[in-house]
Amino acid sequence: MESAPRIQLCGSFLVEIAGQRTALPSRQGRLLFAYLVLHRPRPVSREQLVDALWGDAPPPAAASALNALISRVRAAVGPPVLHGRSALSVVLPAAAVVDVETAVAAVHRAESAVAAGDWRRAWSAALTARFVAGRPFLPEATAPWAQAWRRRLDDVYLRALESYATACLSIGGAELPAAERAARDLVEAAPLRETGHLLLMRSLAARGNVAEALDAYERLRVRLRDALGVDPCAAVRAAHAELLRFS
Repeated sequence: MESAPRIQLCGSFLVEIAGQRTALPSRQGRLLFAYLVLHRPRPVSREQLVDALWGDAPPPAAASALNALISRVRAAVGPPVLHGRSALSVVLPAAAVVDVETAVAAVHRAESAVAAGDWRRAWSAALTARFVAGRPFLPEATAPWAQAWRRRLDDVYLRALESYATACLSIGGAELPAAERAARDLVEAAPLRETGHLLLMRSLAARGNVAEALDAYERLRVRLRDALGVDPCAAVRAAHAELLRFS
């Protein structure tokens, strides 16, 4: 049975078709294929591709350069994958695995599972999203469309950390150290995101480190005061008051 195509845009660039790794021609070839994958199944015009690849500084013969690039990419991945002439599209079977699509879908599943209190399902989905979104997206791409995807995946990463830490904290037991690590990663990645600090306070307290949890609150309070001139939100203040009862 032929394996499903697999495309990895975060971390090491990878295109695997029919169980074989496919080498794409040059940096521009990889960016062309990645751009089409991210826009599938909608066809993309040649004008849009020129803008995506070269922006405000296209080569003198951009149309010819694009034609040559498309021919090389089509030869690498096969005509069944790269369709079209005046407009191009990447066509993949339903079973194909594209890592960024996997991450976006997984973080939605994780958040839905958290809302439903299905902690094991949230744990698994959040871990998947965190693993993908935590890797660099197309490091060789500098165009605005790539920057927009990086921002989107940064958000997926933070949401995955929140869901993962919440699930670990709710499962408890052997998962509590993982909850603390995820909360610390979230605080480091988004220092003003109060949910990260709240999860850190709760995970420390659950492990019996109430003094450390109070210290985490104080660091947040000072940071918010110095950066924004505000106090922690009501949920964080309530958690702090609860900690004071046990200190």
